[in-house]
Amino acid sequence: MNRAKTLALAALGWILQDTERAERYLELTGLDPDSLRNGLDDVAVLASSLDFLANYEPDLIRAAEALAVTPEELISTRRNLT
Repeated sequence: MNRAKTLALAALGWILQDTERAERYLELTGLDPDSLRNGLDDVAVLASSLDFLANYEPDLIRAAEALAVTPEELISTRRNLT
């Protein structure tokens, strides 16, 4: 579970590096910056980052490349969080 949380946090960091992508993530998840900050230890918030990537394959592939993992590993990490 610890590896899954670490990878989900890394994915969230990748999402937030790009302003447009970060805004889309916040809009789609309904989170605001404060709830995101307060939820960094919440499995649901971490899972939302992986769900966000899973729902848009170009971002999933780019995130996997940036994080030096496979897209499949990001998807399986999502399953390991629950």
